Amino acid sequence: MSLLISVNTEAIRKFFENPVVLSAVTSFFFAQFVKVLILLAKNTKKRGRDVAETFFWKTGGMPSSHAALVAALTMSIGFEEGITSNIFIVSFFFTLVVLRDATGVRRSSGIQAKTLNLLGKTLSQKLKIEYHAVKEVHGHTPLEVVVGSFIGILFASAIKYL
Repeated sequence: MSLLISVNTEAIRKFFENPVVLSAVTSFFFAQFVKVLILLAKNTKKRGRDVAETFFWKTGGMPSSHAALVAALTMSIGFEEGITSNIFIVSFFFTLVVLRDATGVRRSSGIQAKTLNLLGKTLSQKLKIEYHAVKEVHGHTPLEVVVGSFIGILFASAIKYL
């Protein structure tokens, strides 16, 4: 039984020491940390809960942590496996889909939801009917995605070469 535990512990240790994992995770959390700093700079009266929610849960805003993660993932796979490997090619196209989704689909649906909520609120007040707001999913501006991608590339490069 102790052999099984030591093997699992070793596998877990190797997983977290893997440069692909390290670059993806650290770039994601760094981008979220920067997002919190920007939030605090904009509004110093934020509660601790708001800060924690931004760091651990909220999406949207500067920089894109999703872009940071997928860019770091793809770059570090390119460094480790080479750009002609199948896994790099899969991760490259996965990254393109995530970046497109962040600036296109998610942003569009967020804008539409905001407009729908405004319309629903107005109609609710005028017609005295009940309206339940829909969730507003926040996508990213192209600049937020570019900055997030840059963070991911920077972290993957730093982990590879430092």
